[in-house]
This record gives sequence, C-alpha cells and structure tokens, in this order.
Amino acid sequence: MSAVEQYARAHLVTDSSEGHRAVPAVLRYDAEADPHTVRIGLPGHRERALARHLLERGLRAPVTAGDVHIWPCGRVQTVVEFHAREGVTVVQFDAATLIRFLRRTYTATPVNH
Repeated sequence: MSAVEQYARAHLVTDSSEGHRAVPAVLRYDAEADPHTVRIGLPGHRERALARHLLERGLRAPVTAGDVHIWPCGRVQTVVEFHAREGVTVVQFDAATLIRFLRRTYTATPVNH
C-alpha cells in the first residue's frame, strides 16, 4: 500500500457571523508519487499540498513554511492556515485525527514495479 486517504471533519474558521463551520476534509498521502508531501482537500477549495514533516511539527509547536502556518490550539486542536492571493483559509482539526493520519502515512510504502 502506498496511498493513504482519510476523511475527517474539520472546522473552517471565518470572520463571518458563522465563526466556525464544520466541513468534510480529505487527508491524502501517496508515498509513490511524493513521499514528503501530504494533501488536504476541503469543499470549494483546491487541494493544498504541504510537507509531511511540517504537519507533524505543527502538532507540537507553531511552524511556518511559505504560505502555510500550523500551530497547536489547546491540547486537542491543531490549526492549519493557508495564505493565497485569494485570501486566507483557516482550518481547525482534532489533533488526534491528524496524528492517526500521520501514523498511517509512515506505514505506507511505495509499490515497486
């Protein structure tokens, strides 16, 4: 198995009166295509790629790489913030969901042809 796909519930943080809106998210990893990158897909947004080690480090302490910022929010939440020309997308995940996903990515191995 080289690909990992995990569905998750995330909260899209907005400055509208809604505040936090629960949305489905898809966490993807393909060891064969790119063993250093994970992808986050959100409804209505294009899929965003980020370094797997960045996501892992962001679970413990604030990290920034380019247009991606990740930080722990309390004991059980992690915030992922994407900056783009169109604006900023802020997504909050349960840290346990991201930890479970990352563990699965480390057990994935590329398929040899």
